[in-house]
Amino acid sequence: MGEHYFARQPQAGSRPGTVDLVLPDLHLRLATDRGMFSPDRVDLGTRVLLETVPPPPPSGDLLDLGCGYGPIALTLASRSPQAMVWGVDVNERALTIAERNAQAAGLDNVRFSLADRIDPALRFAAIWSNPPIRIGKQALHALLQTWLARLAPGGRAHLVVQKNLGSDSLQRWLTDQGHPTDRIASRAGYRVLAVDPKDPT
Repeated sequence: MGEHYFARQPQAGSRPGTVDLVLPDLHLRLATDRGMFSPDRVDLGTRVLLETVPPPPPSGDLLDLGCGYGPIALTLASRSPQAMVWGVDVNERALTIAERNAQAAGLDNVRFSLADRIDPALRFAAIWSNPPIRIGKQALHALLQTWLARLAPGGRAHLVVQKNLGSDSLQRWLTDQGHPTDRIASRAGYRVLAVDPKDPT
C-alpha cells in the first residue's frame, strides 16, 4: 500500500491488475494499479462497510470520500441508479482507473473528481467512506469536518474504521464535534459508524 496512495501523482511505477468485488447483490471486476489504496484486493474494511450499511437513498447526490479505484462509489451507483454518485480522491491515477471501472460496469450515474472540482454548493444525502486514517489525525479531522458539513438535512454518513486505528476515539471526537455518531456494526476488527449532521439549532 505505502504512504504514496494519498499522493496526487503517485511515484510508483504502473503495474496494472484486477480485483473482484463480490457482494450478495453485485459482482464487479475492477481494474487497479500500483500507487493507490489496496490494489491487490478489495480492502476488508471496504467489504465490511458494503456488507453492513443500510441501502443508500434512492435519489439525490451521494458521496464516496476517498474513493480510490471506485468499489464504494460503484456499489452506491449500482444500488441507487436514480442517484448521482460522486467519488472524491486526491490520487489522480486512482480517479482515472475509477472512471474506467465505471465505464466497464455500464454505470453512468457516477463521476470521479478531485475535491476542489466538486461544486461547493452540493449537499449529499449520504456519504460512505473508508477514510484515509493514515494521513494523520489532524488531517483526517479536517477532512471529515469539511465533508460532513455538506450532509443534507436528514442525510447520514457511514464510515468504516479499524478498531486498532482509533475507531472508538474517532466516534467520541465526532460526537464532541456535534455529529451524533453510533456504531452500527463491528466485524473482523472494524467498526462501522453512522454519523448524522450537526443540529442546525
